Amino acid sequence: MLPYKRSKRVGDQLRKELADIIMRKMKDPRLGFVTVTSVEVTDDLRNARVYITILHKENTKAALDALNSAGGFLRSEVGKRVRMKVIPKLQFFEDPSLEYGAKIDRLLRDLHKE
Repeated sequence: MLPYKRSKRVGDQLRKELADIIMRKMKDPRLGFVTVTSVEVTDDLRNARVYITILHKENTKAALDALNSAGGFLRSEVGKRVRMKVIPKLQFFEDPSLEYGAKIDRLLRDLHKE
């Protein structure tokens, strides 16, 4: 069994902190009902891909633009909360896994009906 990688632990901590910062500190109206689903951090801990889901799909692009433009603010807030030598550069993306899961569920239900 492989040991639990440091980048995975850092990603889990970043996910918790970013979710809290977005919910409590950001007042942008484009960010209603944003959920941070996962954070993938590179092994050198310099870059992080943050995956989010948004309740209203039509607001996804606006929310991603808002989060990517607030990357510096979010990075500095994370730096105040997490003790790290280098805070990763944050890039925000829509999480496709929920949509994919819904598609698989729909296909399985269709098969079950037949």
